[in-house]
Parts: sequence; C-alpha cells; structure tokens
Amino acid sequence: MSGVTPTGPAPIVLVLGDEELLANRAVTRTVADARAADPNLDVREYEAGSVAPGEVAEMLSPSLFGGRRVLVLRAGQDARKDLVTVLLAYAKNPDPDVTLVVAHLGAAKGKAFADGLRAAGATVVPVPKIKKEKERIAFVRDEIRGGGGRCTEEAAETLVAAVGNDLRELAAACSQLLADTDGRIGADTVARYYRGRAEVSGFTVADAAMVGDVPGALEALRWALHVGVDPVPIADAIADGVRTVARVASAGRGSSFQLASSLGMPPWKVERAQRQGRGWSPEGLADAMQAAAECNAAVKGGADDRAYALERAVFAVAAARQGSGGR
Repeated sequence: MSGVTPTGPAPIVLVLGDEELLANRAVTRTVADARAADPNLDVREYEAGSVAPGEVAEMLSPSLFGGRRVLVLRAGQDARKDLVTVLLAYAKNPDPDVTLVVAHLGAAKGKAFADGLRAAGATVVPVPKIKKEKERIAFVRDEIRGGGGRCTEEAAETLVAAVGNDLRELAAACSQLLADTDGRIGADTVARYYRGRAEVSGFTVADAAMVGDVPGALEALRWALHVGVDPVPIADAIADGVRTVARVASAGRGSSFQLASSLGMPPWKVERAQRQGRGWSPEGLADAMQAAAECNAAVKGGADDRAYALERAVFAVAAARQGSGGR
C-alpha cells in the first residue's frame, strides 16, 4: 500500500517494520509524493524519543500561511507516553494539509502507539525484515526490474551468494550492474562482474580481514573507496562478518545445512563462516567485535577520516585473529 491519495499522501502514514532500507525508502517516497502535490512543502523530521510534545503539536496545528506540511517521526517505538497521547488524539481528526509519517520497528516496544495509529485509520506501509533467501532473490529481481533491466532467478541467486544478505549492499550491486551492462542480467553476467570487480563489495573486505589477509583486505578497501563505495556498508560488512563467525562458532559442530535452520542463515553463509572461523578463539572474536563496534561508531558518527577508521578496523580484526593463534 503506497499511502497516496489523488491529492497527495494520506494524512497519517505508519511505516511498520525493521528493514531499514525499505523503511527509509517508504518515508522518502511519501515525502516525494507530498512534494509533487506542493513544491513548497515544509518538511520537519524528529526522533520520537527526544522531541517535545509541544513542538509536535505546534507542527500539527493549522498554519496561518497555509501550504502542505510533512512531519516525519523516526523510531516511533521510542515515543514517550505524553507524545503518544498527543499524537493519538490528533490522529482522530488529522489536518488534511499535514501528513504525519511515523516510522516504527513494529516489535513489542511501543506497540500500543502503532495499534492506536492503525485503529485511527493510518495507512500502513509494511517493511518487515527480509529473512528468507527467496525474499532476497525476489528483492534483487524487483530492483533490476525497477531500474529498467531484466534479471533471471539464477542471476539473482548468484548475486545474493556473492554480495550477502545486507539489502543496502544488494541494492548498490543492482545499481552497479544496471549502470555497467545493457540491463539484461544473467548468472554469467554476475559471475563475470564479480570475478573482475569483487573489490567493490564491503563483504570482500570483511572476508579477507576475517582470514587474516591484511594486504588483500586493504587493497579491496582502498579500491572500494576509490570507486565511491560508501564507508557505512563497508563498516557494516566488517561487523556482520565478525558476528556471523561468532554465531556459527558458538552453535557447535554440525553440517552447514543442520546449522542453517537453527541460525536462520543460508547454508552457504554458514559454510563460509565455518571456514573463516578456523583459528579463532572466543577471546579473539570478542576483541574483533569490539574493534568492529568502534569502527561503526567512528564511521557512522562522522569521524574526520572514515577511511582511516576502516583501515584501523582491518588491522585490529587481523590482530585479534593472530592473538587467537590463527594462521
């Protein structure tokens, strides 16, 4: 459900779920629809857990100067009771010139707020976490199709296997493939592209770091940054690599297919983590997790030199593995 009426977005749009990329797209699309109805749109964005109810009430009240407005509340599950009271009262009789967009993770926290908005008639845009491999494959095919291309199911499977589960990485890979090809994408296209350009994936950096290949990780990192890959997905990939190896290592012995079900991972990812986990100790993985967390904080917190933060993480992860006795 898009949440769009003939004159613009619905008065209240509830973006419900924890798939960050899809949630951000839903919010962006709603704002764009409102701007199409009124180019002079006034857009305000707040974190629900820190904004004052009075500030929100003022934004929602009728304007003396007219014009459409959009109020975006991020992390709606963190809204305090006084803010929830204000918003649910407003939802019973919303201003037609205002669009209230609430992004909510959809879990138990703040459930009464989400349920209240739904009961008041909010348009719900579901964005649940994509957990199944079939859903990721469908996402890839939709991304390619949305960009004007065509993608076989085998090609989508190959891309997921090459890039991993992070939707931002998959979306970036789809965009790159569309830019570098005629749009007709088969499995051979994906395999050829990733054999020649594996460096563009943040997961390539992470994979090399996890097996102690510092030169390979640094080469991949520097090339990725050179061709314009955003540092955030690279930092996320390093953190995901460490977490995945730690989860698989703690799950004990078993085949990749046996462990895949209990861990909620595809078998190929479990098998890769088992290979990467050889030579790691629990203490070493704990050190690597700390390094990945510090890297994430630096990269997402606007560090002056994000490339340096990523390089430092590569060295720290490799050092943690060496400290585990890895070879």
